[in-house]
Amino acid sequence: MSFLNGKTAIITGGGRAVLENGACGSIGYGIATAYAKEGANLVLTGRNVQKLTDAKEELERLYGVKVLPVQADVSAGADNEAVVGNVVKQAMDAFGRIDVLINNAQASASGVPLAQHTTEQFDLALYSGLYAAFYYMKACYPHLVETKGTVINFASGAGLFGNYGQCSYAAAKEGIRGLSRVAATEWGKDGVNVNVICPLAWTAQLEKFEKAYPDAFKANVKMPPMGHFGDVEKEIGRVCVQLASPDFKYMSGETITLEGGMGLRP
Repeated sequence: MSFLNGKTAIITGGGRAVLENGACGSIGYGIATAYAKEGANLVLTGRNVQKLTDAKEELERLYGVKVLPVQADVSAGADNEAVVGNVVKQAMDAFGRIDVLINNAQASASGVPLAQHTTEQFDLALYSGLYAAFYYMKACYPHLVETKGTVINFASGAGLFGNYGQCSYAAAKEGIRGLSRVAATEWGKDGVNVNVICPLAWTAQLEKFEKAYPDAFKANVKMPPMGHFGDVEKEIGRVCVQLASPDFKYMSGETITLEGGMGLRP
C-alpha cells in the first residue's frame, strides 16, 4: 500500500502542460503525477481551466485517485483571502482533510531587466508567488496541524544567484524562502514540516523563455554537470513525495537545491 493512500495534497499551478515533444512540461503536473502514483487525492489549482480539466481526466483514469480542479488566481486587486479560502473550503468539503500543501504556482516577466521592469510586472511575480504562498499557508495551517502535515514551497536559483532579467521573480522566490524559514520555526512545535525546493527542470515555460529571451536564457540557464535537466516527475515530483514522509520531518526548514541528476543538496 502506498503511504499517501487516503491523504490529500493541494498543489497550486497543477494544470497539465506538455513540452514540444509531448512529454510532461509542468513541475506542478509532474508533482501531481508522483503523488497520484502514491495514492493521494489531489486538489489542483491554476488559472487555465482546460489544463486543470486535462489533469483531472488523465490522473483519475491512470491512477484511480480523486482529483478536484479549482480555478484560482492570486493577483493584485483581487480578494485573495476569499480566493484561497474557497480552494481550502472545497478541499475540506471534498476530502475532509489536508495533509500536504505544495506552493508551486508562479508567474513572472522573466527576461525584463530591472530598470525596465514595471510595477505591474513586479506585482505579477509577488502576488502569484509570494502572496499566494502566504495566503495558502495561513488558510491551510489549522488543517495541517490536525494531520501533522507538510508544506513544500518552491524557490529558485534566480534568487540565490541574482539571475539577469529576473528581478521580480528572484524577489518573490527569496521572499518565499524567508517566509518558509519563519514557518518552520513557528510551526515545528505543531508537527508541521516546512521545506523549500529550488529546482532546475526542463518545462514548457523554460522552452518559451529560451525562445522569447535567448540572451537571458544563455546567461542564466546552465546545463547541470550530469548533463540533463531535472525530470518534473521522477526527480522533482519524487522529492516532493519524500518530503511528505515522516522520515523527513527532521529536515524542516531546509532549502533543497535539485538539479538534473544531482539529487538532494541542502
